[in-house]
Amino acid sequence: MTVWFAACWQFATGNDGISALSLKRTLEIDSYQTVWAMLHRLRSVLVRPGRDRLTGRVEVDETYIGGEEPDLAGGRARGKKVLTGVAVEVLEPKGFGRCRMMPLADASARSLHGLVRDCVEPGATVIADGWPRYYGLDKLGYVHDRRSQRAAAARGEDPGELLPAVHRVASLAKRWLLGTHQGAVDAAHLPNYLNEFVFRFNRRRSRGRGMVFYRVLELTVGHDPVRYRDLIAARQPSAVPPTPPHKFGQRIAGG
Repeated sequence: MTVWFAACWQFATGNDGISALSLKRTLEIDSYQTVWAMLHRLRSVLVRPGRDRLTGRVEVDETYIGGEEPDLAGGRARGKKVLTGVAVEVLEPKGFGRCRMMPLADASARSLHGLVRDCVEPGATVIADGWPRYYGLDKLGYVHDRRSQRAAAARGEDPGELLPAVHRVASLAKRWLLGTHQGAVDAAHLPNYLNEFVFRFNRRRSRGRGMVFYRVLELTVGHDPVRYRDLIAARQPSAVPPTPPHKFGQRIAGG
């Protein structure tokens, strides 16, 4: 129990999080597998059931998370990277509020509308680019503020500045994955890493690390048990099938 509390404290008090290797060294635990499982158990409980959705003015966009792919055309072209939805509250007169991030199956209207419904409270103003798959948000109870990159370019403006909040948050998330975790994040576990980033980003202005530690403990106590088998991304079959045992009474060569 003492080791678990120490792991929770290290996890909560680090501004940029902690990698499994760093926690292994700090707590002097011999097994990397044990530390890896501890951190993933903590990441898996960071989303509070029934948490409040984003309100006010919210920027929404998608980005790809993953390594560079030479043959990927860019934009919304599909590849090995994971398409990730990003939603960020925009404060007045300036600044960013809370954020949400989640992997998307594709850039279809169904996926993008699902992202908005899961992350944004109805009645809020959704600021998105001119991608047609965002059309129809007004029918779901949102005010859709469309920002056309083509129109911005025609005015001589930088299209990348149309959605500064989501671009900043996406950039910070990618930098965090490459820095703290050295980019060693597979697609199966990416949702939990995104949950950790969102948890830390939304508490970036917290004055006391102790309160963040308390929140982590509160979430772990209120969550259902997380089994190790639930954390394994994919069970790989053995390369060499095991030899079946000899039946009773069967003669063994040389016996």
